[in-house]
Amino acid sequence: MGIIVENPNHVNQAEIIVGIPSYNEADSISYPTDVASRGLLNYFSDKKSVIINVDNNSPDGTRDAFMNTPTKVPKIYISTPKGVKGKGNNFRNLFEAAVELNAKAVVVVDADLKSITPQWIQYLGEPLFAGFNYVTPIYVRHKYDGSITNHIAYPLLRTLFGLRVRQPIGGDFGFSGRLARAFLSEKLWNDRIANFGIDIWMTTVAIARRFKVCQTFLGSPKSHRAKDPAKDLGPMFTQVVMTLFDLMVDFEYFWKDTTESWPSSIFGFGLGIDEKPPAVNVNTDTLYKSFVSGFDQYGKVWKKIIPQPELIELRKTKKLSKDQFYYPSDLWARILFNFAIAYRNNELPREQAIEAMVPFYHSRILSFVNKTSHMGTKECEEYFESIVRVFEDEKYYLIKRWDEDQRKLGHKLFKH
Repeated sequence: MGIIVENPNHVNQAEIIVGIPSYNEADSISYPTDVASRGLLNYFSDKKSVIINVDNNSPDGTRDAFMNTPTKVPKIYISTPKGVKGKGNNFRNLFEAAVELNAKAVVVVDADLKSITPQWIQYLGEPLFAGFNYVTPIYVRHKYDGSITNHIAYPLLRTLFGLRVRQPIGGDFGFSGRLARAFLSEKLWNDRIANFGIDIWMTTVAIARRFKVCQTFLGSPKSHRAKDPAKDLGPMFTQVVMTLFDLMVDFEYFWKDTTESWPSSIFGFGLGIDEKPPAVNVNTDTLYKSFVSGFDQYGKVWKKIIPQPELIELRKTKKLSKDQFYYPSDLWARILFNFAIAYRNNELPREQAIEAMVPFYHSRILSFVNKTSHMGTKECEEYFESIVRVFEDEKYYLIKRWDEDQRKLGHKLFKH
């Protein structure tokens, strides 16, 4: 059985699409669907529009909840075949729909969004009619929400590719029809990208293929189902990190020549919103235990991945108590770089290498929580900026180690 398409209004052409990817979102999808319809009518009334739910054949009735939401804008439901899951697979169906409907602009919003307003559709859509190909959001998030973004995706992406994109895996995006075609023609596509790797893949491809990328202020803080970074790692962590590392290998020619970072174009106005994003509670005990027990569990693997000087520094931190725990950002940058190199070398099974990275990620969040417990959102954001500058200063270390290991790999190739 192939892709399932329901198009009751027989839509065969649209200038702008709002896409809502989903899996089991029957209880939440009506809200963003209704708001998307209002946004399209308010701000793009002169353009043919459609709302598309790209779904993974949800058994909970997501399709009915979506199709039965009263909207003035026509709706299409597209689902992967039974048994095929993955956010990236939903996006692929959306890219194909965009090309087929000859859309100029596609706006994507999360199905569990509580904070979406009609203006989000305007802010994510307008730049696409003004010559931009890819739009990422700027919104206030709780300092402990989006930990993979804050501690891995944002600093790495900015350091590697030189464009400052604050929410590279925000979940709410805009992209042009032209970029949808480019996404479909990219060679790098795998199971990880078909799942949670999709957001970072899209953002990196857009930057590295030199499409015009901008950020846009969405006004209201992001409010969705927030997760405790100590608990909910699951497959998302592995898929995002492995996709980033795959992209480093693919676009090596690009990031090695990128020496500094630049702000992207920014649309809209930072309105200095007073609303507070929803709180995120962090279980610091879990983070601390994960790191301390990591020495026994992954000690041998760490030795293969992390050079001696960094390992010595890390052992010192093991003596610190949970509340005192901290290690500097340059050390975190070098740990991440070394894992990327180990991944590229493929001398250890790649999944195993990423699994061994988790205690470091946990310790990094603990370090951050201890450092920022007294800080407000704005102060925290300034602290992030200084962390990313530390990353950029350490880039020389990454290139030097990457090239040294490449030479070693080269010798091995010739010995066989």
